[in-house]
Amino acid sequence: MIQINNVSKTYKGKKGTVTAVQNVSLNIETGEIFGMIGYSGAGKSTLLRMLNGLESPTSGEVIINGQSISKCSSSQLRKARQKIGMIFQHFNLLWSRTVLENILFPLEIAKVSKKESINRAKELIKLVGLEGRENAYPSELSGGQKQRVGIARALANNPDVLLCDEATSALDPETTDSILALLTNINKQLGITIILITHEMHVIQKICQRVAVMENGNVVEEGHVVDVFTRPKQAITKKFVTQIKGNDEGEVISQGDGKDNTYKLTFKNGQADQPHISEVVKHFDIEINILQGKIVQTAEGSYGTMKIQLVGDIKNIKEAIAYLEAKQVEVEVA
Repeated sequence: MIQINNVSKTYKGKKGTVTAVQNVSLNIETGEIFGMIGYSGAGKSTLLRMLNGLESPTSGEVIINGQSISKCSSSQLRKARQKIGMIFQHFNLLWSRTVLENILFPLEIAKVSKKESINRAKELIKLVGLEGRENAYPSELSGGQKQRVGIARALANNPDVLLCDEATSALDPETTDSILALLTNINKQLGITIILITHEMHVIQKICQRVAVMENGNVVEEGHVVDVFTRPKQAITKKFVTQIKGNDEGEVISQGDGKDNTYKLTFKNGQADQPHISEVVKHFDIEINILQGKIVQTAEGSYGTMKIQLVGDIKNIKEAIAYLEAKQVEVEVA
């Protein structure tokens, strides 16, 4: 669907050359919700703008549906952009136009007939939950409602790809969750590919299947959200993960007695909901002290981490660990 091949972007300024994006390669599948996370200056917005041709790569290539966006002529790019919707952090609505008129705007540019345009706009108003607000102006809407208008407008031309540039950063937590739920619903209903950039791990956790972590113009880590959450490799990734898990990965229930045989368990692939600990106690002659534990929900399901101390005969402990590993629970010495 989307191929980003060795893309770099540099700018020449008075103080020399600045590299915003450096040798980034990513493949994003059709119908996927893909997240890019990084702090300000990481290069994520520049990379996103290269996907719809608002920026041209200094080197490398961006391909969407087999078409090289970075090599399009002006007329080809205008046509390609009709299939790439864009949602902005600060809505970018036309303040002199009503909700309906804002959604009609891209259809007017595409020269769609008035009747077809109005029917399409009304469908989208229903999809984003703004029925009854068709004639309201942006100044009369809440932040969440404004973003819903922005989403409807981005969907007007039936795009294949939806780009979200910090789409929830200007919203409160409750409204953020409602917008993320709407984007998830749109993805499921329309099968549209969504690329979302953010500096909030909460957003990635809620709706993304895969994530790329950016720092200083580079993608330093990439993978399925659950894998990145449970096995962060880079310092920047670990910092983002603590936004969700906390520094200690959960409340310390007991500190134990300081002896060996302390292990960290990681539950993925639906295993977090299974009674593995109680099964171990039933079947093996050992005691278990739970020191820490937490379950986190993501778009791909839940995962859990737990720190435990196993007390008993070493043979029984080894058998208990083998049992857990056979149940796809990751076990490592803490």
